[in-house]
Amino acid sequence: MEIKVLSRDIEKALRTLKKKLQLDGLFGELKKRRHDEKPSDKKKNKQLEAEKRRRKALRRARQSGSGPRPGRPSPTSVA
Repeated sequence: MEIKVLSRDIEKALRTLKKKLQLDGLFGELKKRRHDEKPSDKKKNKQLEAEKRRRKALRRARQSGSGPRPGRPSPTSVA
């Protein structure tokens, strides 16, 4: 990764670098690799993250008024 420093503005270059690293996901990766993690713990954390993403998607769908509500049959299902 390369950041050009224009007009000797180091602070701006550092902010740009931090922003690019954050968007690239490097800080999250470093946080994950800080400690060794057993394979069973990796699997558990992966499942928890997937559940969080699913709940977040449901919450967003409910707020926007689209998508099925949890616990109710969808209009296309036949009882």
